Amino acid sequence: MKRDKIIYWAATLWLSLGMISTGIVQIIHMDEEVQKMNTLGYPTYFLTIIGVWKLLGVIAVLIPKFPLVKEWAYTGFFFTMTGAILSHFAVGDAAVEYFGSTLLLILTLISWYFRPAERKLSNI
Repeated sequence: MKRDKIIYWAATLWLSLGMISTGIVQIIHMDEEVQKMNTLGYPTYFLTIIGVWKLLGVIAVLIPKFPLVKEWAYTGFFFTMTGAILSHFAVGDAAVEYFGSTLLLILTLISWYFRPAERKLSNI
């Protein structure tokens, strides 16, 4: 049980740091991020939308209670990261471009799987 809690918090904190850092560079439209979006064929205003949702998702995952909101946040992280991976694949990007999204996807799954009972939806 203690091992699971350690795994949960390690994955969740690492996930949160990754989502916060990428969310901020997306919100401020850092040149490299704008270039990536152009390469992937997405409009640059997606950066703001994705960045804001990442920051809100981190808040939802970290604050106590609100298990339904946490599920939505994890789902959003899952779809955002799988979408990024598939987008890089679709344009034929080099393997290095998959690393960040894949790492954040794995951390999302680990954090979700090992979350404590009080952070899960109870069966109705």
